[in-house]
Amino acid sequence: MRVRMSLIVLAACGTVAACSPADEAQPTVTATATAGADTASAADVQSRDAIYAVQSEGPDAFVRAIYARYTAGGPTGEPPAPGQDPLFSRTMNALIAADVRAANGEVPTLNYDPFCGCQDQGDFVVTALAVAQADPNAADANVSFTNAGQAKEMRLKLVREGPNWKVEDIVDGDRSLHDALMAVAEAAG
Repeated sequence: MRVRMSLIVLAACGTVAACSPADEAQPTVTATATAGADTASAADVQSRDAIYAVQSEGPDAFVRAIYARYTAGGPTGEPPAPGQDPLFSRTMNALIAADVRAANGEVPTLNYDPFCGCQDQGDFVVTALAVAQADPNAADANVSFTNAGQAKEMRLKLVREGPNWKVEDIVDGDRSLHDALMAVAEAAG
């Protein structure tokens, strides 16, 4: 119930903020290696609420909160319905919803956790995380990690919608989630 109310409040704030001009921000580049989040206990960082709480703080805090869930043992709680995830941009949510509709009860294209590129999480260690923001409303994050001993790199393309940062795309190697889901949506008509 508390999560539902938080989501309703966030949606209302996002709607109002989307109509407001964005604050000007100086370009920043952050590059660090980390094995986990520095700011919250393991129980706190595993919930989606921990991510929602920092979405407006900046792209670096947002990405760190996403991956802190994995280094603390993995995401907990039920994810939002497909196409209604506050972590994703409006465009990405629309594509995720289209993917589920196109699957028509079968397995959709996005049938895994896109943040780790996996269905199962093992021992998870973030080895490097760098965020580059050259525009007040866009940033790229490069995240290197090992999951169950397998090294992986992801690039998250981020956009600011209203006051909050959102994931617009996740690129795993040379595979863009946005492009894969767009192809599904276009094929479905």
